[in-house]
Amino acid sequence: MELLAPAGNFASARSAVNNGADAIYAGGPLLNARRASAGFTGEELARLVAFCHLRRVKVYVTVNTMTREDEIPALLELAQDIAASGADAAIVADLGVARVLREVCPSLPLHASTQMNIHSLSGVRYLEKLGFRRVVLARELSLQAIRHICRHAEMEIEIFAHGSLCMSYSGNCYLSSVIGGKSGNRGLCAQPCRLPDAGGRYPLSLKDLAALENLNALKEAGVASLKIEGRLKSPEYVGSVTAAYRRALEGQTP
Repeated sequence: MELLAPAGNFASARSAVNNGADAIYAGGPLLNARRASAGFTGEELARLVAFCHLRRVKVYVTVNTMTREDEIPALLELAQDIAASGADAAIVADLGVARVLREVCPSLPLHASTQMNIHSLSGVRYLEKLGFRRVVLARELSLQAIRHICRHAEMEIEIFAHGSLCMSYSGNCYLSSVIGGKSGNRGLCAQPCRLPDAGGRYPLSLKDLAALENLNALKEAGVASLKIEGRLKSPEYVGSVTAAYRRALEGQTP
C-alpha cells in the first residue's frame, strides 16, 4: 500500500519524504481545502515536485474546493502550473474543476477527493466512466464496505488512515459557514465543532482516526493508498506519524 503524507509547506514535505512517505499531497495558494496552509505557487510547486521525484516520491496537488465562475481564470492558471510542474495527479472535489483540468492538461491523472462523498460502488463506477484514476472514499465507511468496493472497482481506492475527523459527512459541512461565513467547502473552515459547549463538553469534536492496528485488514481488503490527514500540522507531527506508519507497514513496531 502507498503511504500518502500531507505537505502544508516545504518543511512538512521534507519531513514526510525523509520519514518514508511514498507520496505527498499539497495545494496551491487558492482553490484547495486547506487555504490556511502556506500552499505552493507555480515556481514553488515545480521545486517541490523536483525534490520529491528525485527521491522517487509522488506529488498529488489538491484542487478540492467548490469553485465559482469568477475563479475560472485562477483555475486555468493553476492547471497550467500543475501541468508544468510534472505533478503526478490532481485531487478534485468539483466535477466542473475536473472538466477544466481534463481540457487543459488531459494527461494529468485525476483523483476524487473525499469531499465528493463517494460511499458506494455505484459512485465509484460513475467516476470510472468519467476517467478518474483514484477515489478517496468517504470516511464514514466500514471495513466491510471498503472491502466490497475495492473488490469490485477497477480504479485505485484510497482511504484516510490517520488524523482529524470532521463531524460532518466527509467534510461536507456548513456549520463554519453559517456561524462565521467561513465555508469548509471553500477551504476556510474555522472548526467551530472543536469548541466546548456551556458545560465544558465537546459534543461535536470527534477523536482522531488511527488505523495502525488495522493495516493488515486494509491491505487484505485491497486499499491502494493510506492517507494521513494534517496539512495544517507541524513538520514534526507529519514526520513522526509518517515514520510510525512506515515502520508498521514494514512489520516493525510503530
